[in-house]
Amino acid sequence: MNAAPIKTIAIIGGGSAGWMAAAALSNALQKSCQIKLVESEEIGTVGVGEATIPPVKYFNAQLGIDEASFMRETNATFKLGIEFIDWAGKNQSYFHPFGQYGAEFDQTPFYQYWMREAIRGDISQSIDMFSMAWKMSEAGKFQHPEKDKRKIQSTFDYAYHFDANLYARFLRKYSELRGVERLEGKVVNVELRAETGDIEKILLQSGETIEADLYIDCTGFYGVLIEKALQTGYEDWSRWLPCDRAVAAACNAAEGPLLAYTKSTAKAAGWQWRIPLQHRVGNGYVYSSQHLAPHLAEDELMKSIEGDALVDARHLRFVTGRRKKFWNKNCVAIGLSAGFMEPLESTSLHLIQYGIMRLLALFPSADMSPLLADEYNALTSAEYERIRDFLILHYKATERDDTSFWQYCANMPIPDRLAYKMEQFRENGILVSDERELFHNPSWIAVYLGQGIKPKRAPALTSYRMQVPVSERFSQVQAAMQSALKVMPDHRTYVENYCKST
Repeated sequence: MNAAPIKTIAIIGGGSAGWMAAAALSNALQKSCQIKLVESEEIGTVGVGEATIPPVKYFNAQLGIDEASFMRETNATFKLGIEFIDWAGKNQSYFHPFGQYGAEFDQTPFYQYWMREAIRGDISQSIDMFSMAWKMSEAGKFQHPEKDKRKIQSTFDYAYHFDANLYARFLRKYSELRGVERLEGKVVNVELRAETGDIEKILLQSGETIEADLYIDCTGFYGVLIEKALQTGYEDWSRWLPCDRAVAAACNAAEGPLLAYTKSTAKAAGWQWRIPLQHRVGNGYVYSSQHLAPHLAEDELMKSIEGDALVDARHLRFVTGRRKKFWNKNCVAIGLSAGFMEPLESTSLHLIQYGIMRLLALFPSADMSPLLADEYNALTSAEYERIRDFLILHYKATERDDTSFWQYCANMPIPDRLAYKMEQFRENGILVSDERELFHNPSWIAVYLGQGIKPKRAPALTSYRMQVPVSERFSQVQAAMQSALKVMPDHRTYVENYCKST
């Protein structure tokens, strides 16, 4: 006997999380379910998450969104990766690219041959120099990747920088065309069913009552449903990721190239981001309040931005971690209400995206099967922990000892799984990858090598393949990159032309 289907869904909260959920649900359910979204203009949204990683392309594609239209509507630019400045030590930098290093020419991976040559002292070029994404970034160039896998232009990937508030507005139009009803209002009370503890109804300040079979909590740090009403609990990870504050401000861009990458610059008590959009630059300083006062963080940020500030600096507080359950009773938390990962690797919108996709994959009937919730929580917990460990790596792998903040990071104990991964790479040049890892081998290579974790030896198989003409192949890869760059347009020109294409 089939359980009754869900007939009504209430999304509480707007912003990127709310409208991404509304868009995906309305597209998947095809008006067979009533969807309401409640948001308050008075409360507003965080709206500083403007950098993404490549999977966001697939979210838009699943919704049938035209890329050029999306970019035009959100003032988007392309993103090829992240440059990390002063993380390993002062006056040092490296690039985390989207895509692979080099081009494969043998059954042994390219990066392992580079590792062997570097350890032997037969190559002086950093592995960055074999990244098509970095060479394009360095030259200020961009084009879409080639589909022909034989070409060096197929070896990179890309994501976007965009205005998060404009993205929410874009998705609101999309959602309302597919039947989503938006309600302006603030939640003043949440009533639970006495017998089950499920959410029964939500009362708005206007006096209106919202009742639904399934509730999606997109209320950000407030966690109005998942925490304040259901008291789910929170797992605090600040002992590993000690930054707990951020100050953000947008500014006019200085004249010069439009960069196709994010900059992350390590500071005395945290790090600063720079995100280039078509119409402005997003800036922020993520820091530890145990090591820096808010007014000093704001002063440092405002002194370092390149143009006139467009708005007053905005201060945010957070605790890195996650809810003990993401799906509790008849409520699923999406976005900041589910947990917080600082935007060091631009994972905020990814976690929203996969929270929604996972909900659709495990979509319940009205009886709200606990087994589905258990699977959702297990998968989501594992994903958060994998991303957490990758972020911790950036702080732990440092030679900086110039401030108390960096001394703490260098000496702090870390999760056992991460320590094991680091030791395998350091001892044997081996990359340990967990199942369903978001960040693949090139990402770990970038951070390991960029932050001073050098392997003592290359993987053993490389020593059995001494007849492979590695030096010649390396030269061919770099020559192919240079040839490709010569005919690529600059990033700004490409964006302007592309956004006019529809």
